[in-house]
Amino acid sequence: MKKIYFTVTNDLSFDQRMHRICSALASHGYEVTLVGRNLPTSLPLKERSFAQKRLPCFFKRGKAFYAEYNLRLFFFLLFRRMHIICAIDLDTIVPCLLISKIKRARRVYDAHELFTELKEVVTRPRVHKMWTKIERWAVSQFKNGYTVCQSIAEEFQRRYGVQYDVIRNVPVKRILAATQLPSSPFLLYSGAVNEARGFEYLIPALKHIRLPLVVCGDGNFMPQLKKLVTEHGVEEKVTLLGMLPPDQLWEITRQATIGIGIAENEGLNQYYALPNKFFDYIQAGLPQVTMDFPEYRRINDEYEIAVLITDLKTDTIAAALNNLQEDVVLYTKLKDNCLKAREVLNWEQESKKLLTFYETLS
Repeated sequence: MKKIYFTVTNDLSFDQRMHRICSALASHGYEVTLVGRNLPTSLPLKERSFAQKRLPCFFKRGKAFYAEYNLRLFFFLLFRRMHIICAIDLDTIVPCLLISKIKRARRVYDAHELFTELKEVVTRPRVHKMWTKIERWAVSQFKNGYTVCQSIAEEFQRRYGVQYDVIRNVPVKRILAATQLPSSPFLLYSGAVNEARGFEYLIPALKHIRLPLVVCGDGNFMPQLKKLVTEHGVEEKVTLLGMLPPDQLWEITRQATIGIGIAENEGLNQYYALPNKFFDYIQAGLPQVTMDFPEYRRINDEYEIAVLITDLKTDTIAAALNNLQEDVVLYTKLKDNCLKAREVLNWEQESKKLLTFYETLS
């Protein structure tokens, strides 16, 4: 039985992509361990078909955290036996590369995003320089890998000559039973509350939008988001629910009226993004407003499940959301298309590519 170690820097409780990947491999005979971070707010881990390990850290953010976590991760892995080690994103790639050489294990890079093109990295020259050096040194040594969309795969090939597979962030197919709709319709934003997610434009737009907003998620922009809500006087129109377990998030998603997935065109990572929520909305039969970026457009051209906007002006956001709510014909068409697309864009289909990748790993 082949042993695989996956490494992340986040709390394991809410990482649905890693739950799907680890569960799929465990169900096909691999012995899987997912290693992550222990936070003061971490919930007890649920029992799963794969092993889970959290590493405690004294530092909670910044350079000190990354240095400490990578050091702890290295020594944890040093005393484990493995056949394959998979680094999830750039922030765990260094210990995985070193351990793979020491133990002569197969190494894999799973790029959930184009890390060096995150806004919080691009806009900080010293930070960007450091991560770019790490990327140049490490990624070219990971000949085997996969990422979340075609555009990022092409960017890795252009930069480092590696040919990565595409395994998208699609959810497990769920039964979409009839649900008790809420007494009042609402907009939903789910996912990371981080920089470049467009909240500076969405919150003031709420003054011109009839529906309230529910935000399910957390991240480095949460303090600024709360401040924006207060500054624009929309406290009664915004509900912040924080991070939710997947089952609870699903219940809220399938009751929402419109999903929101806007983002700034700040760095290639945002421009090439294809995040979980895009597919979660589709799975729930939920029409959405998102950006006219290459990967969203690629899927929307095929299935027509969203309204795409070309800029983040307050008027543009308000007009798109109000029109989608009011235009019954358009709303019904997009919803019907979501119900068709969810039969294709689900993990039962996508996991076949994952299993083929590991079965043929060179």
